[in-house]
This record gives sequence, structure tokens and C-alpha cells, in this order.
Amino acid sequence: MLLTRLASSTVHRLFIMASKPNPHLLHQGAALQIPPKKARTMIRTSESSSSSSSSFKEAFGNYADYLNNLNEKRERVVKASRDITMNSKKVIFQVHRISKYNRAEVLDKAEKDLAAVTKQYMLKLVKELQGTDFWKLRRAYSPGVQEYVEAATFCKFCRTGTLLHLDEINATLLPLSEPSVEPLQINVLDYLLGLADLTGELMRLAIGRISDGELEYAKKICQFVRDIYRELTLIVPYIDDGSDMKIKMDTMLQSVVKIENACFSVHVRGSEYEPLLGSNEPSSFLLGVSDVEL
Repeated sequence: MLLTRLASSTVHRLFIMASKPNPHLLHQGAALQIPPKKARTMIRTSESSSSSSSSFKEAFGNYADYLNNLNEKRERVVKASRDITMNSKKVIFQVHRISKYNRAEVLDKAEKDLAAVTKQYMLKLVKELQGTDFWKLRRAYSPGVQEYVEAATFCKFCRTGTLLHLDEINATLLPLSEPSVEPLQINVLDYLLGLADLTGELMRLAIGRISDGELEYAKKICQFVRDIYRELTLIVPYIDDGSDMKIKMDTMLQSVVKIENACFSVHVRGSEYEPLLGSNEPSSFLLGVSDVEL
């Protein structure tokens, strides 16, 4: 009886041990199956990382080429802008040689020089910027364009006594561009900035005309500058990027005041000396008037 019980308990234990899984064998089986899966994963990861790195290198290479080309173009645009500034100043200096005796001769020479600036130096700028997003390089070429606008409007006023409009300036630049691409056109802000600089040159011209005896011409300049200043005071508050314009408005007001003071001095104190205006006689009142500022 006892032997029967021992035998049945032994058989039961053997059955239970046989039914339980061996963790050691399972671990070995798992160890045999996992490495191939990891190997396949590593191979796929290396292939995807190599392809992504090559695409990143290609993208950044394109970005580098774009920035290098843009920087090279900016340098060329800056050089063209400097040439335009320098030669436009020469046109302005030529106009200041004007007098009541050589008006036509001086203006013909100035307009000829301005046409040379347009065909030679503005052409370079147009060729660089046509057909591109030239607003990206506006800061590079804006000083030259402003000086060109100043010279063109100065010549037009001395010739006709009227203002040269933006559409007229852009019409002269249009033939310089190729018909198949977007042409370079001067924007409104650069035109207004050049117009603000024009008032300073008109102030110098008015002082010179007073000393040469052309009082009516000086009064005409005074009224013209007043009109420009009045109109711009209405526009400037609505300009988005108007920091430069606001600074030039202060300078423009000083020019208006100087012309008014000069005309006022002649009108009030100079009527009896009008025959002496423009002469080199020491008795001319302009030689001793302190409030006529250049």
C-alpha cells in the first residue's frame, strides 16, 4: 500500500516536470532567433541613414550655392550702385554751373551726361537685377537709385520748372531690359527718398540764383520746395519702412527755411540794392548778410 502511494506520487511529479517548459531552453532558443532580426534591422537602418545623409548633403549644397551666388551678385550690385552715385553727382555739379547767361548750354551738357549714366551704369544694374527678386537686394542698390532720381529730377526742374514723375523715369529704364524677363523698376520709396534729396540741391540753386540777381526764379524754387514738403508730410506717416524718410523730412524742412529766409531778406532789405545783386562790389548787401546761409 505504501509502495503504491510512493509510486503514484513519483509518477505525478515526473508528469508535472515534463509538462513545465524549461526556461534555460527557451532562453537559448530566443538567443538563437534574435540575432538575425537585429542584423536585418541594423542593415535597414544603415541603408536609410546613408540615403538621408546624402539627401541632406545635397540640399545643403544647393543652399550654399544659392547663398554664394547671391553674395556675389550683391557685390556686383553694390559696385554698380557706387558708379551710379558718383556719376549722378557729377550731373548735379554740372547743373549747379548754371547762370542766366549759359542756361541752355549747361543743361544740354547735364542732360547728355545723365543719358550716359543711364545707358552705361544703370544698364549694368538692370542687367544684374532683371528677371529676379530684386527687392531682396534693394538695400544694395537703393543709394545709387536715389542719387539717379535726384539728378534726373534736378535736370527736369531746371529745364521746365516741373517735377519728373516716377512713371517717366521707369519709362526710360524699360528699354534697357529684355522683353522676355521682368524689368527693373524704381519703387515708390526710393523715388521719394531721391525727391527729398532734391530739395537740398534746390536750396543751393536758389541761393545761387539770388546772388546772381534772379529773384523771381528763387521765389519759384521756394514755392516748388514748399509744395514738395507739404505733399510729403501727408504721405510719410503711411509709409511702412519710413525711418529713412522721416530723417530726410527734417533736413528738407531746414532747406525750406533757408530758402524762405534768403527770399525774405531780399524782399525786405534788398529792394534798394537790387541793381547790385550779382556784382562783386563791396557795397552789395549780400556780402554782409549773415542770415543767408549756404
